[in-house]
Amino acid sequence: MASPSTGFPSDFFWGCATSAYQIEGAVAEDGRAPSIWDTFTHAPGTIAGNENGDVAADHYHRWQEDLDLLQDMGANAYRFSISWPRVLPQGKGKINAAGLGFYDRLVDGLLARGLTPFVTLFQWDLPQAVQDRGGWPARATVAEFEEYARAVAHRLGDRVRWWITHNEPFFSGVGGYFLGSFAPGIVDPAAALQASHHLLLSHARAARAIRDEVRGPVKVGLALSLSAVHPASSSEADVQAADRFDAFTNRWFLDPVLRGEYPAQLAQRFAPLGTPIEPGDMQEIHEPLDFLGVNYYSRSIVRYDEATPFLEAAQVKPEQGEFSLMWEVYPPGLFELLDRLWRDYRPPLLIVTENGMPLADAPDGRGQVEDGERISYLSRHLAEVQRAMARGIRVGGYFVWSLLDNFEWALGYSMRFGLVYVDFASQKRIPKSSAEWFQRVIQHGLPEGAP
Repeated sequence: MASPSTGFPSDFFWGCATSAYQIEGAVAEDGRAPSIWDTFTHAPGTIAGNENGDVAADHYHRWQEDLDLLQDMGANAYRFSISWPRVLPQGKGKINAAGLGFYDRLVDGLLARGLTPFVTLFQWDLPQAVQDRGGWPARATVAEFEEYARAVAHRLGDRVRWWITHNEPFFSGVGGYFLGSFAPGIVDPAAALQASHHLLLSHARAARAIRDEVRGPVKVGLALSLSAVHPASSSEADVQAADRFDAFTNRWFLDPVLRGEYPAQLAQRFAPLGTPIEPGDMQEIHEPLDFLGVNYYSRSIVRYDEATPFLEAAQVKPEQGEFSLMWEVYPPGLFELLDRLWRDYRPPLLIVTENGMPLADAPDGRGQVEDGERISYLSRHLAEVQRAMARGIRVGGYFVWSLLDNFEWALGYSMRFGLVYVDFASQKRIPKSSAEWFQRVIQHGLPEGAP
């Protein structure tokens, strides 16, 4: 039942999301070993400004201050990822007690502040030792990820009820091994196909390991980067190209998990690359989800492009519209996406696990950070969530990306997504006007007639 004060259910999760490599820093402290992102960021020319996450937002040392900021916003949940190389420096074998102890304290700190932990096991920072043994294209990595998941769930499972196995596996598999724009920076379509399949298989194995280890009720899900896909024109070529693009960016990960099969038109196109599928894999991958995490930022407009390998489809920027520093701002796409997921897949629960906007934020003369454009973006997207819920779609929470300004992967520190401004030189934190807005929304709901 909706709360009369906010219009959202009383058990709705309000939170912010972060990821380990983007905020923690302390990359060589307390036994942590390098990840593929440490290696990738230290290769010249891979990151804007040749920047890296060595220090980032120094969350490893400042986590209590950061949790206080989250509590001050009135949030009741926090989504964070665990650094695999901090827990298992070699990816398997001996657990690093100091590394796992950090997350033990973090979980206790969240619970002490009345915040529900949402743990993401993998947000792209594969241990370099695992990459040296073959990385995600190697089937052995599936078993190593299961071992890691079991170790973390065994330690934290008495207090953590909400688990996400992978965040946006598309970017680990396709971005890392097909496009080469993400770590480990490899361009090999066959390896990308293998990596994507093994990521999905590892999700299923990790989900079972979590359920085995957690004592008491447990919810296990997967967070996918998804978008509403529209053809650039009504031509048959563009319509079919948009369908292929949707199959690649959305259904390539949705269909195996929620239907037990890959999209047929892509499986045929990718057949010359060989198949990593072994008997029983698809049945395993079809492991039931307790919820599906939806990471939404913008829609995709697609035209036919015969020069694009395998897909013959390319994303284009609309001629008109509203744009952030990175994408088109298109709030109706979130409702469209939630509605489509509910109709086509009917997961038990949907949770918006990421939604946010980058701005060139900076303190003004009063030392305050006014980010009205972000408030407008978030308000309009939350209105679409509310619209979906009014339609009967089960949406259980909304997490802003991100709590803090952070290291934004290949874009370095050039994009600021946080509700809290971080001066990376001094590490001073300044809550932005969007943090105050979020607090008001959590307490009172969206204003009438908002955006």
